[in-house]
Amino acid sequence: MRLDEYMDIAAESERAKRRRLAQEKSYDILEHLEDFQHRFEETVQGDSLFGSVSPSIFVGASNYPNVSTGILSPVGREDDAARYETSAGWYEEGVSIEDVFRRRTSLLNSNRPTEVQNVNDAWDGFLGVQREVAIADRPVSVEIGLDGRPDVDFDVGRDDIATPTGPRARARSADLAENPHVPRPVQKTLEDDDWNAQGAMNYLYRRGFDVYDINTILSAGALGQGENRRLVPTRWSITAVDDTIGQFLRGRIRTNPSVDGVEIHRNEFLGNAFWVILAPGDWEFELVEMKAPGSVWNPDPEAGMWLAADGEGFEGRTGYVEETAGAYHASRLGALEYLDRRDRQAKVLVLRHVSDDYWGPAGVWQVRESVRDAFEGESATAETFAAAVRQVTEYLPVSTNDLRRKSTMASGLQTSLGDYS
Repeated sequence: MRLDEYMDIAAESERAKRRRLAQEKSYDILEHLEDFQHRFEETVQGDSLFGSVSPSIFVGASNYPNVSTGILSPVGREDDAARYETSAGWYEEGVSIEDVFRRRTSLLNSNRPTEVQNVNDAWDGFLGVQREVAIADRPVSVEIGLDGRPDVDFDVGRDDIATPTGPRARARSADLAENPHVPRPVQKTLEDDDWNAQGAMNYLYRRGFDVYDINTILSAGALGQGENRRLVPTRWSITAVDDTIGQFLRGRIRTNPSVDGVEIHRNEFLGNAFWVILAPGDWEFELVEMKAPGSVWNPDPEAGMWLAADGEGFEGRTGYVEETAGAYHASRLGALEYLDRRDRQAKVLVLRHVSDDYWGPAGVWQVRESVRDAFEGESATAETFAAAVRQVTEYLPVSTNDLRRKSTMASGLQTSLGDYS
């Protein structure tokens, strides 16, 4: 299928229509926080949250290794607690940026300061309850004693990795109101003190756990060799799991045959457009981000298009991802999962255009799910990798020359002579 035909189909799809409807801007988050305060006043009994239901936890990164660690609870909306936990289901719902902020700012973060180390046997008190919440396969009923009223505010963080966080209150105590159900594979990783964290993560992934479950368990200090178990800040655990599972999958595909031809896949969600080009050859990967002036990470409307890129060759990366951070590992994971399902390998170029419709950082989950879903449905083809880049650039806000100056793969430095024949 030619790229222009592919674009016509994408434009008419019901999914594309639903995504566009989910991208409307909204600036009423402050009113929503006022509503949270009213619900908090109605729900709290004395200084305690009785009968609360927690779907997840949060571990901060500030002042590491002395961090703030918390239990998240949707105050006044406990019957629907699972909807407030970040998951792939948000993508299938077609949530808007407003939806993300509303859900996250509906979660009270009952927290207390904690040292990240020496948590291997932390099954009592606040840390114990937090860990039980993290390893359970469904939201857990808890009773939380609070030390003061909540700070009704929200934080979008310094990057686009973690989802926004909402109101916070200092926790005095926490108790379980039920016995959480823990899946047997998770019990196995907990009981094996000799299993390193990477091996445990890969085991859980192979047993059908998605990265969302695994990064919560890792964050609670429930994975790894006993003496090395420690709390991991949430934004760190998200990237660590994407990277670890990505390395595992890269090892699986590197002996596979290559894809036969050049493929172009596309998806759009929350003001982000993703183009994924697969080309024959040994594994390579690069993410190029184009952030429009007026978008959340390039806020000056007078600034030009901001470009960032990171990549890796057949042996993978050894250094830190400098420019694209968590989006790199999230998009790479989506591409590797697809190639693993096909028993193939390929050169992969992901082009992400962040438009000014992306008015608030929703979290890196939207990158992961957008790339995952880009491979569903129809795709376009091109004669060569170079031709694919030229064709896709017609739909991008940068010129081919600008893209080549930033992208190693698009510049031709890592392409074969056959691509230009």
